[in-house]
Amino acid sequence: MQWEVVIGLETHTQLATHSKIFSGSSTAFGAQANTQASAVDIALPGVLPVLNKQAVEYAIRFGLAVGAEINPRSIFARKNYFYPDLPKGYQISQYEEPVVKGGMIHFLVNEKPHQVRLTRAHLEEDAGKSLHEEIPSATGIDLNRAGTPLLEIVSEPDMRSAAEAVAYAKALHQLVTWIGICDGNMQEGSFRCDANVSVRAVGSDQFGTRCEIKNLNSFRFLERAIEFEVERQIEVLESGGSIIQETRLYDPDRDETRSMRSKEDAMDYRYFPDPDLLPVMIDSAWVERVRAVMPPLPQELKERFIRDYALTDYDASLIISDKALADYFIAVTTQQQVSPKLCANWLTGELLASLNRAQLTIIHCPISPEQLAKLIVRIEDGTISGKIAKSVFDVLWNDGGEVDQVIESRGLKQVSDTGEIEKIVDELMSRYPDQVAEFRAGKDKVFGFFVGQAMKASGGKLNPAQLNDVLRKKLAG
Repeated sequence: MQWEVVIGLETHTQLATHSKIFSGSSTAFGAQANTQASAVDIALPGVLPVLNKQAVEYAIRFGLAVGAEINPRSIFARKNYFYPDLPKGYQISQYEEPVVKGGMIHFLVNEKPHQVRLTRAHLEEDAGKSLHEEIPSATGIDLNRAGTPLLEIVSEPDMRSAAEAVAYAKALHQLVTWIGICDGNMQEGSFRCDANVSVRAVGSDQFGTRCEIKNLNSFRFLERAIEFEVERQIEVLESGGSIIQETRLYDPDRDETRSMRSKEDAMDYRYFPDPDLLPVMIDSAWVERVRAVMPPLPQELKERFIRDYALTDYDASLIISDKALADYFIAVTTQQQVSPKLCANWLTGELLASLNRAQLTIIHCPISPEQLAKLIVRIEDGTISGKIAKSVFDVLWNDGGEVDQVIESRGLKQVSDTGEIEKIVDELMSRYPDQVAEFRAGKDKVFGFFVGQAMKASGGKLNPAQLNDVLRKKLAG
């Protein structure tokens, strides 16, 4: 039998607020256990939650970025379940009336366009964390994370392979970091996915029983967990068994999923509106205020770079792969009157290669946009050649400094004096009479030999265009 894979993702995006969604406690990562949990977070009697407005605005920002409907009225509900790291015994979440309804994520898989529909994106608080390794023979509870604001982004089951799921997750990750609502740090759990996976016979219009794989915090684990789960479900079905609806965990050490608990349905959570929180009313003026501070989206920026700057699709795609990189490119091109194409070449070539070698991100790049812009200006005005510019780049990278000062102090100015170039060419022609004769006999390749020798003699500082002109005239006799 041929099987079709059906995948939907629920992505927990930790919002980049400084305080929690219903209290003033800090959301900073890495603090000592239970030092960032207020009376609200640990659910002491008599305390009341107060909604963090910034979290709502981040949800609106996401809804606008994916073309979703922003609900003018949304409510918070209590989602009841009992875990040691959930002190209230319920999670404040949204269910029937979330802030964001619908929307679409667009991405490429093997250069082919795909899109996945979003069901909703709702606000909720995170739970605490169980600590299994810090205390021998016991489990500790850290409530620092309790109450951290999350935007849970729920997709429709539109994906048909692990590769599609990973591409979707990467596109979503790029978007939420691009619009500044999440730092995207997967190691710290700021962006983690639950994958709902099922299989069905090809041609069937009925979904199979799904299993949910929880808390996948790397794209690699997401792909491997789905691939294992698909194989497991097919093997069970082809052996005459049936799939049990359950929640499973992925074990990266054994590269397998294993059962965690039976999967609850929505009715098991006994949702009801939280009586301590009023409905959230979002009018059009609020939405427009949020829209006004939205950055251009990656696709908009890519189209602008191609249209206005004549960049290739490849260069534009590479530059918009990271908002900080795109911001750097814009900063360079607006610093001085520099060629955007030449700027893109330096950015996608020398700069990214140097960052990769040093294992740095663009945020920690030792060369500022102002320095790179000045370097490009000096290439364009003929002060230095492209080859010499790489030497200047290396000095700026390792020692810092000002571009003109580096060029002057190291004697790197390009030689554009025709008389000096002629003198070098005359000396070479005297030294290599046989090669001159070969050129004049029609062996054009010898021209490159003289270019190389001239550049070597000058330390690479001759103006290439002028050198070519002088050489052609002299060699022609």
